[in-house]
Amino acid sequence: MNYFIGALKKYAVFEGRARRSEYWYFVLFGVIFYVVIGVISSLIDTNILSLLFSIAIFIPSLAVSVRRLHDIGRSGWMILINFIPIAGFIWYTVLMCLDSNIGQNEYGPNPKMPVSISSIVPPQPNIPMSS
Repeated sequence: MNYFIGALKKYAVFEGRARRSEYWYFVLFGVIFYVVIGVISSLIDTNILSLLFSIAIFIPSLAVSVRRLHDIGRSGWMILINFIPIAGFIWYTVLMCLDSNIGQNEYGPNPKMPVSISSIVPPQPNIPMSS
């Protein structure tokens, strides 16, 4: 639940990286809330609640997806592969399941390792080589 709320707090943040767990928990809770809202909407015989939820969750869904793509070293524009029928959805799902790039990439530091390794391990002194 914290990942879902965290993604909502980063409502339109398209920079940085998102871990697999952040993305998949956001998807999980989004689906659960959508099903609950769908049941409530059917009980009161209106679809306005589902529509409002879909509109409210659209931008955070895009943002967490783009950050997830950044985590594996891909451009956020790769989200457009979803427009390729069938194969695009499969390809996108595989990308979302890939592990993070190790260390820092062009989109920022690895969220799994918030502390830089260089700050933990002291640099080795330069020892001149004797000939």
